[in-house]
Amino acid sequence: MAARMREPRYVISIAARMIGVHTHTLRYYERVGLVEPARSDTNLRLYSDEDIERLRRIRSLMGEMGVNLAGVEVILNLLARMEEMQRQIDSMARAPRRAQK
Repeated sequence: MAARMREPRYVISIAARMIGVHTHTLRYYERVGLVEPARSDTNLRLYSDEDIERLRRIRSLMGEMGVNLAGVEVILNLLARMEEMQRQIDSMARAPRRAQK
């Protein structure tokens, strides 16, 4: 399922409509490094479900919580680091179980 979440499937106009923003907003988010959509052979931006989820989080942080772009970047980086740390913890927790077998 995780691979399916990363599969590029939405062009920019559809992604913008799903999130409720203008296409130029998505281009700006890409330019400042908040999102990195895949590109088609013809260089169209293609957004995955994972990208859509990230963009909704960005919109929520900015619109509902009043966080500026710099704050959004910090929050997203911290969340990514926390997810990576959780994966490491999970891996370490499984290691003793594998050694006991």
